[in-house]
Amino acid sequence: MSGLEKPIRMSSNRVTNLRGNAIVPGDKSISHRSLILGALSIGKTKIHGLLEGQDVIDTAKAMSSFGALVEKHKNGEWTVDGFGVGGFAEPQKVIDCGNSGTGVRLIMGAMSTSDITATFTGDASLNERPMARITEPLNLFGAKTFSRRNGKLPITVVGSEAPIPITYHTPVASAQIKSAILLAGLNSPGTTTVIEKEKTRDHTERMLKGFGANILSEQTSKGNIINLEGYSELKAQEISVPRDPSSAAFPVCAALITEGSDILVPNIGLNPTRSGLFETLKEMNANITYENENFQGGEPMADIRAKFSPNMAGIDVPRERAASMIDEYPILSVVAAFAKGKTMMRDVGELRVKESDRIDAMAKGLKSNGLKIEEDEDWWSVEGREIDGVDGGGFCETFLDHRIAMSFLVLGMASKRAVTIDDSSPITTSFPSFESLMFQIGANFQKLDP
Repeated sequence: MSGLEKPIRMSSNRVTNLRGNAIVPGDKSISHRSLILGALSIGKTKIHGLLEGQDVIDTAKAMSSFGALVEKHKNGEWTVDGFGVGGFAEPQKVIDCGNSGTGVRLIMGAMSTSDITATFTGDASLNERPMARITEPLNLFGAKTFSRRNGKLPITVVGSEAPIPITYHTPVASAQIKSAILLAGLNSPGTTTVIEKEKTRDHTERMLKGFGANILSEQTSKGNIINLEGYSELKAQEISVPRDPSSAAFPVCAALITEGSDILVPNIGLNPTRSGLFETLKEMNANITYENENFQGGEPMADIRAKFSPNMAGIDVPRERAASMIDEYPILSVVAAFAKGKTMMRDVGELRVKESDRIDAMAKGLKSNGLKIEEDEDWWSVEGREIDGVDGGGFCETFLDHRIAMSFLVLGMASKRAVTIDDSSPITTSFPSFESLMFQIGANFQKLDP
């Protein structure tokens, strides 16, 4: 949502006995990368199961603007006829990435080492998010970037005429920074190296290798080191996008806190750099099991079964796990509200610069529903009220953030009183089928007059 549309207020009412299969959309991270790498390849890339949320659609439009032929077919398959590494055409219009931080950062990286100029913008939320963490390493390649004060969008990127490879230590754990640098390195001579203190989600590395890039990752005493050889020729692939673990988190967590529930969420990607939430929930004594475990395209997959778990206990979430579940802390805080004791979440300062300040947003909303929250710049905690102990009845501001909206709707499913959010429309950016899917398994959401 751009902030200009009419907000859609929604309440979530207490329910029991969630049942059925929850078919969540394709993985957003892999969907973005499928389109971008397809554009950077020679030949026609075929994509099955692409997430058709607004964030990904905006990336598809951007790839078209740079010269790729991106098409959706009647069978739901998408194809990308690519222009190859270094083949970017200069776009005729400003590239609008909507609400997608992943999309804009990866695309800026990919085009920054081509001799073209492009201007990027987004919605009100995206235009307030920090971009200097991306533009600083891109400038080291020889690109020039021009932005608003504090390095925020809109940003014009003048791509480097003669890019040079770089070695870069990422200042924060961020797969977006790493990915932007690696994509820039594709059209640079020699070896581009990224060193990250803590390993972040590795979809870019896995997919680059699958498309034919010469890339090597190594875990050392200095951290996770990724080396990419420039001027690789990427070849078109056929991709089946696994279902999104971040989306799966919502029906899974709803089942854990809702009396009598037993649901199955099929075919979920369980890449170890993404599955931190489910491991954390298991440590809290959640009834979660993996069924039909397998591998597809080098990625581990499984069906996730989640059952009502009345005896969950709060834990101190290992700080080294933060990168593998950074997007899931909002919904984890909802589960923590129904556990016994305190759940402590550390080294999560990155949450303050997402689509919203997610620590602040969740703290305010949880407090309005009777929860005790403590917070600092890079940590926060939730004092659990145990199953059937959360009052509810609060009115929660979503700050145009899809994950905040979905988290509070899940909270209302197990609270004593209904929980109301100010705007459900941002949910379409990542999970357009959320409302219908949750209705299907037993949720009771109601749209309200503004």
